[in-house]
Amino acid sequence: MHDVTIGNLTVSNDRPLLVIAGPCQLESTDHALMIAEQMAAACHKAGAQFIFKGSYDKANRTSLSGKRGLGLDEGLSVLQKVKDTIGCPVLTDIHGADQCETVAQVVDVMQIPAFLCRQTDLLLAAGETGAVINVKKGQFLAPWDMPNVVSKIESTGNKRILLTERGASFGYNTLVADMRSLPIMAKTGYPVVMDATHSVQQPGGQGGSSGGQREFAPVMARAAVSLGIAAVFIETHEAPDTAPSDGPNMIPLDQMPALVSSLMDFDRLAKANPLRV
Repeated sequence: MHDVTIGNLTVSNDRPLLVIAGPCQLESTDHALMIAEQMAAACHKAGAQFIFKGSYDKANRTSLSGKRGLGLDEGLSVLQKVKDTIGCPVLTDIHGADQCETVAQVVDVMQIPAFLCRQTDLLLAAGETGAVINVKKGQFLAPWDMPNVVSKIESTGNKRILLTERGASFGYNTLVADMRSLPIMAKTGYPVVMDATHSVQQPGGQGGSSGGQREFAPVMARAAVSLGIAAVFIETHEAPDTAPSDGPNMIPLDQMPALVSSLMDFDRLAKANPLRV
């Protein structure tokens, strides 16, 4: 198993669970700090590692009118404030090769969106920064296809890689999560992440925006963590129904402490009795 160092954290499929959590898109400095502070406290109490996530641009919104976020400059300023104030690593999405060098100056983890996971130029530019790269497996890819993605990043000399499951397309406006993909991707040796909230998304399910079934996100998280994985990715918001994006699948912030606590119980059991396929 590869250990991946992220700030003062060490992440692998054999180490205590990492929680990657935050709002779908960044809204303001105060909003990001509020969520980061509460999540950091909840993770510390439960014994989980924590990374704050927030997107400065949602470049794949369903509708042209969908809110996209703060933009690169303001978004990076917010993420830097979170790092400085809360003291935790931060993660954000990137969408073009030209963004990588700038983003890597601030963030600890650059995330490749699922739709872009085979974009060679983007993967190479991200890898060349030396930052940790979290690749979301495309809704159109099998888990055994991910070594091809890994090899592209490794070709830059960068082996600081995370691999994320976020569900596979299952007919129209529906995703299904195949839990077999987690141990299959773990065969690469790299830390595996379960995206519990996007796996219950209903892409384009509301016509002009995506729907979701947030009540099942904790189910996905608990099922995945019980297998013994490195991390769980969860989007959260204090008022999901009024959030600018992905509200239907985000978990309310006030429910997160109890969820993280329960996930750590599953994590301790799984890591004490490792399952290998």
